Amino acid sequence: MIQIVLALAVTLLSACLLNVGYLIEHSAVGDLPSLSIRHPVQAVRLLLGAPRWLSGFAVEAAGWGLYVLALALAPLSLVQATAAGGVGILALMTSHVSQAPLARHEWVAVALSVSGLALLGISLAGAHGEGSVPGHLSVGLWIAASVGAAALAVRFLRAVVRAGAAFGIAAGLLFAAGDISTKSAVEGGGHVVYAAALVPCYALGTGVLQAGFQHGSALVTAGIATLLTNALPIAAGMTIFGEPLPGGWLGAVRIAAFAAVVVGAFFLGERGRGQKGELGHGEQSRPEPQPARG
Repeated sequence: MIQIVLALAVTLLSACLLNVGYLIEHSAVGDLPSLSIRHPVQAVRLLLGAPRWLSGFAVEAAGWGLYVLALALAPLSLVQATAAGGVGILALMTSHVSQAPLARHEWVAVALSVSGLALLGISLAGAHGEGSVPGHLSVGLWIAASVGAAALAVRFLRAVVRAGAAFGIAAGLLFAAGDISTKSAVEGGGHVVYAAALVPCYALGTGVLQAGFQHGSALVTAGIATLLTNALPIAAGMTIFGEPLPGGWLGAVRIAAFAAVVVGAFFLGERGRGQKGELGHGEQSRPEPQPARG
């Protein structure tokens, strides 16, 4: 029990550091030329040449390190359900830093998401089992499907939701795949294989998230990414990791929890009333990138 409590405390601290890092990064990329995932080398050079972004990334990396520690101490589902409360933390931080009130639909989205994640925590009350180590094929298929879905999100979802939301969905899919690889690595067996998978997943997710920061607010882009980063591994915990499912009313609570998270993500990515472009609340348009001079 002490180990579980320690894991939850570490997870909360991790969520705070991650969101502070996101806000610093969001502020930093606003001063950079447009980042394109089609030109990754140029994007990396721009990011590494920005001291403020590097400081934000360092804070984010510290949060991720604590998250890995939490995964080593507690089941994946329990850690993710706790970490997902970071959406509420991010909303409060965003409102405080920007000194501007969030839109009503954004508060509704945050309330639904946090409520759903709280329900997820309640549903985990009856099942704390560690589950089993998944097979390489199951993890590989999950990662491949996540990468493919992320590519489709960036390519097609911008016509449906805010651009920042589309990038947030893609980043969340990639981060979730990285989290699943991380849990597989710390569970034992196949460390090299899973380590080889988690590095590109986190690297791609970080790149997509930074590009999304130039198209949307920190709350929309990082908020949706956080929701998926935490909800999808919970689903993986119940499936490929074989973590025990609750029975009776706890099972119904978990279904309601996932529904609330999905609806919250929908409202968070919704275009504001009267919003014709892809940019969110308080955002400014960015010029198209100019071709490099030879």
